Amino acid sequence: MNVDQLADSLRRDPMFMENVVRWEELPARPAQYAPFPEGLDPRLVPVLQRRGVHQLYSHQAHAVREVLAGRDVVVVTPTASGKTMCYNLPVLSAILNNEDARALYLFPTKALSADQVSELYELIEEMGVDIKTYTYDGDTPGAARRAVRQAGHIVVTNPDMLHSGILPHHTKWVKLFENLKYIVIDEIHTYRGVFGSNLANVLRRLMRLCAFYGSHPQFILCSATIANPKELAETLTGRDVTLIDDNGAPMGRRHFVFYNPPVINRQLGIRKGVIPETRQIAGMLLKNGIQTITFARSRLTVEVLTKYLKDLMRDPLGNAGRVRGYRGGYLPTQRREIERGLRAGQIDAVVSTNALELGIDIGALDACVLCGYPGTIASAWQQAGRAGRRKGTSIVFFVASSAAIDQYIVSHPDYFLRQSPENALLNPDNLYILLSHFKCAAYELPFEDGDGFGNAPAPEELLGFLEEENILRHVDGRYHWMAEDFPASEISLRSAASENFVIIDITDPAHHRVIGEMDRYTVPMLLHENAIYMHEGQQYQVEKLDFDACKAFIRQVDTGYYTDANLNVSLSLLDVEKSEDTPEGGSCALGEVKVTTLVTMFKKIRFDTHETLGFGHVRLPETDMHTTAMWWTLPDSLCARFESDTLKNGMLAITNLLRIVAPLYLMCAPQDVAVLYQVKSPITDRPTVILYDNCPGGVGLAHKAYGMQKLLLEKALQIVTDCACTQGCPSCAGPVGEIGTDGKQTAMTLLKELIR
Repeated sequence: MNVDQLADSLRRDPMFMENVVRWEELPARPAQYAPFPEGLDPRLVPVLQRRGVHQLYSHQAHAVREVLAGRDVVVVTPTASGKTMCYNLPVLSAILNNEDARALYLFPTKALSADQVSELYELIEEMGVDIKTYTYDGDTPGAARRAVRQAGHIVVTNPDMLHSGILPHHTKWVKLFENLKYIVIDEIHTYRGVFGSNLANVLRRLMRLCAFYGSHPQFILCSATIANPKELAETLTGRDVTLIDDNGAPMGRRHFVFYNPPVINRQLGIRKGVIPETRQIAGMLLKNGIQTITFARSRLTVEVLTKYLKDLMRDPLGNAGRVRGYRGGYLPTQRREIERGLRAGQIDAVVSTNALELGIDIGALDACVLCGYPGTIASAWQQAGRAGRRKGTSIVFFVASSAAIDQYIVSHPDYFLRQSPENALLNPDNLYILLSHFKCAAYELPFEDGDGFGNAPAPEELLGFLEEENILRHVDGRYHWMAEDFPASEISLRSAASENFVIIDITDPAHHRVIGEMDRYTVPMLLHENAIYMHEGQQYQVEKLDFDACKAFIRQVDTGYYTDANLNVSLSLLDVEKSEDTPEGGSCALGEVKVTTLVTMFKKIRFDTHETLGFGHVRLPETDMHTTAMWWTLPDSLCARFESDTLKNGMLAITNLLRIVAPLYLMCAPQDVAVLYQVKSPITDRPTVILYDNCPGGVGLAHKAYGMQKLLLEKALQIVTDCACTQGCPSCAGPVGEIGTDGKQTAMTLLKELIR
């Protein structure tokens, strides 16, 4: 059955359609073309024509023209619109005209680097010219690294390798730095928060070294659809950038189905689980021979769904290799094998986290199932774009969970379909991040009196601080590095913790093997002792977690359950930056806090029924994070009107509402901010609702929330007032079992008083 036949069949199925909130049909869009720009090397055109490219899409031609005119550009078009051509053509043209010219390509992941290089190789081979293109990352053999440094015309790498493997060793890369003509940065929408703030500083270091070696490279940046691509590109590079967003690529017809699982308890507002419903829809697509990608929000959900779909599709010999899982933590060889299988059509279904959201070529899939809202509109469109390429019909199912933000999206499909995607926020001048890169820059090249660091503020103060700390030494107008350590090795661009944990399978005593890895912050939740760790649908029990050696030892088991851990969070105040009193005697403030997290226990959850079978204790050290927060302190006169349990229920309801509105109006992912309440807060000694940036040092979300505090409270009140439930439900203030019968009404009273 093809997609059109399946869509017709589902529309005639009353049992399926009673759960469909909206069925949107996005029409096919024809291509818009433009001729090859003047100035391109003439050897390129016949090669492109032999590959079936007789003219460029309008945005490709526009981008190439701007680059050839010497401008920095950012190209923003949807998935599979041919952005690669926007940078490959001017780069190849420049190298054909001058064989000393060099280009540096930055991709956020190794997988994307490998994928894009293969496309570039094909083009170069077909031209029959000697343009050397190399991938330089952690997997590059030592013998090949020397050749890359000396002879690589195009060096393809990722920000982590540029940060720790290229910039600190720039004296080995003289040929690259002296002749660097273009810096290409793809998928820039992924560079937000900590990762983006780090990359902006890595680029400051890169441009400082280029100036030292006498080169002045141009930037070519590409992004999926976000609200502020020009602002993001300019913050990353510190330069004016030309925006190109006139998408000329064609698109096939697409069905977008908003599916809300049926209510099974109307009084409590409880719906059927998102995992069983996703399993049913993905299973239906599989049985009809439609190649499908299913996106889930967490590693655990990916593994549970992979197990379910493998069980559904096993052949008589028990094999289910045509269904695969895909997520961070799988080893690179395994991920490459899955990508190849998808391209070759050897895999019918893949269940993935957002790891496959980026532009890795996985062929033309026909269907996409979103198991819950990915967290941002930009992410949802990226994921939906993995189904359906330039021709043919595709279908996307958004299956909503009971989470309040999912229920908001599914009950307001126009918000999703019409709303601008999110802003990508980053803060390169975050002191925590800036100081780390200042150390790296000083190690790479001494600072002279009066030197700047890109557009970073107050470099003299930072240099003075590092001199006081005996990290730099000031001699003859220069600041020299004098510490023993190598600063780049201690900084992780993607998180505050620098080392990952290695996961070792000890099922076979004679042959221990590494099957994956995990970051330090996730380990206490998923790799504590006695946890059930899942990998490609197979269950393993964690036998031992060696926290100091960063190793987890696991053994293959076959249990009927999986585990999920509970996280306890506590806050303490470091500094108050701003504060203002409210007329009733409350206050709103902004400042720095320390967030302490501790995993104390875990649940055992049965497959299929998802009932809780029991609990276990976790004994691991707590972790600390310094970040920025804003908080509302409730007036004493208002709190006195409620009994303590009623007040607690109302405050919990407000935090549930703010978790819905904060990501929507701060334009960020839900995991980027955290909201909690404290009946007697250590920050204020009074009942307080706190919103904080969920990353070390903060990236400005709490500052933004402080500036729109009234709007956030008004939107929270609007959601709870507009909801038709009587005492609360997962779509607004939270389920009655969580907030009690008085939580919704109390939250409405508290919000009205806070807004006045």
